[in-house]
Amino acid sequence: MITVLKAGLYTSVQDLGRFGYRTMGVPVSGSMDAHSAMLANSILGNEAKQAVLECTLLGPILQFQQDTEICITGAPFQPMLNDIGIAQEKPIPVQKNDVLSIGRATTGMRCYAAVAGGFHTEKVLGSRSFYSTITENSVLLKGDVLPIAKPLEIKRASTDVPYAPKILSNSTLKVFPGPEFPTLKTNVRELLFDTTFKISAQSNRMAYVLETEVDISAKEILTAPVQPGTVQLTPSGKLVVLMRDAQVTGGYGRVLQLTEESINILAQKRGGEAISFTSV
Repeated sequence: MITVLKAGLYTSVQDLGRFGYRTMGVPVSGSMDAHSAMLANSILGNEAKQAVLECTLLGPILQFQQDTEICITGAPFQPMLNDIGIAQEKPIPVQKNDVLSIGRATTGMRCYAAVAGGFHTEKVLGSRSFYSTITENSVLLKGDVLPIAKPLEIKRASTDVPYAPKILSNSTLKVFPGPEFPTLKTNVRELLFDTTFKISAQSNRMAYVLETEVDISAKEILTAPVQPGTVQLTPSGKLVVLMRDAQVTGGYGRVLQLTEESINILAQKRGGEAISFTSV
């Protein structure tokens, strides 16, 4: 068990997501930077699907009620165990009553804290991922108790997720044309790839809003299926990139579709940072 002493800014339990329920209007959810989450599990020998803690900008303070191992990946934070700094991307042994402070992000947005054997919080519709209206909580709260695997229950998996150091430094997102891309005027198509976009401070787990002073726009469409990574172009000229908690349908033109790698890259960008698109 782990007790939450302080919850952090926006800390949630996430796994690889909730699949098979989109027809019921249920978002996929799951770790925003899925690669970093899987890497944390891989380093500990966990299966990739095990749940982790996703920490955004300011992480929680946790007290352990049993011995285990932890690993923190993703954006560089300032993690400390019993007030002593610890490394990220390495397995760290933890003893009963130890206190882990995840700290603040120095760059990037999100880090991922895994424990040996994974977090064993309640599954809802096949996933442990937090999402408001689906799970009891949308974020961790002070006083929450998180069940984790007992030492005898821990099974080591032979996983091997490669490190991806360019996730934080890369600002070019790889995309495919979306269903409405062919309907755009030629100059608008070109501008999508020639323009640098600024990330709005309003961006969150549902969507990242991209702003530009360039005049681009598209007409609304009939409601159509969307998914994480879908880039919508609004009549006002804003681009909306749907993320892990996005709705399952939308009424704006689906002009581009991010690759999975590019979703992970965008998930680590803060408001005010700039990105651009390149075609694959």
